[in-house]
Amino acid sequence: MELRARRAKRTAPRPIAPDQRQNPDVRRKMSPAAMRTFFNVVDKWELSNEEQRALLGWPPGSTFYKYKSGQIATLPYDMLMRISLVLGIYKALHILYPEPALADRWVKLPNSNLLFGGQPALALMTEGGMDGLYQVRRLLDGRRGTWS
Repeated sequence: MELRARRAKRTAPRPIAPDQRQNPDVRRKMSPAAMRTFFNVVDKWELSNEEQRALLGWPPGSTFYKYKSGQIATLPYDMLMRISLVLGIYKALHILYPEPALADRWVKLPNSNLLFGGQPALALMTEGGMDGLYQVRRLLDGRRGTWS
């Protein structure tokens, strides 16, 4: 048992220091897992290919379909940031709404919050660029509150 614990500790991923996030070697290592996780999330959200491309910052169609087929090279820093925001939104929704079906539908539901103007959060996330993703993430993190 002790040997397993030592192995798990030795192989556990280490947090990436902020000054290393733009390092091409770090991005190359993160890219495949980030993209696979992104596609898992957007599949749960039932997003179209165009909505997925919008969340990623509109990569060319051929590049997007290479990503979908598993051909993932080093992603640009901007795209990794967008994926990080999407994953944070997904996590926050599953904390706020313990019913998985509701948490996964939330991005497509009409929203009365002034930030969305009656539109679904997805509209702001796809049309608002990186800032739209940040706004949704901050809203959800604010609703979650802090962990004490």
